[in-house]
Amino acid sequence: MKPASRLFSPFLYRQRRFRTWSHGFTLLEVIIVMMLITLVIGMSTVFFANTLTSSTFNTTVRDMSSSIRYARSLAQIHGERKTVTIDLDARTFSIQGKDVREIPSDMNIKIIDPLYGEIFEGKYQFTANALGGVQGGTIVLWNERKTVSIQPDPVVGSVVVK
Repeated sequence: MKPASRLFSPFLYRQRRFRTWSHGFTLLEVIIVMMLITLVIGMSTVFFANTLTSSTFNTTVRDMSSSIRYARSLAQIHGERKTVTIDLDARTFSIQGKDVREIPSDMNIKIIDPLYGEIFEGKYQFTANALGGVQGGTIVLWNERKTVSIQPDPVVGSVVVK
């Protein structure tokens, strides 16, 4: 014979009651969960798509400014002039004798030269000399969200990104 305390135990009663209710999910619950999952995935896709264009823009700006800094360092180390060439028509830039890098098609570029004004086409060269100075104008990069200018200092040779 079973003790009376085991027959009326609240734990056993809950366990039995819980088993009778665990037949699955209702269609309404499944639809609500699927809609929530779709909403979260849709929002994250938009967020990452916006982040990707911003990161390619920032990467190109960093690459271009670091190329000018690197050319300045090479000129000081080797004691000779080094040039950074920006081809506005082919949308590329490179250091003399190094690999060519591309400017993404969703970005616009112009160079503001102190003598010739705004330049939108052709090739433009920045020259770094052995004393540390960099000769050239200001590079302006922009897309639909952001505008950045890269200004090399002709005397000191520092490169300022604004």
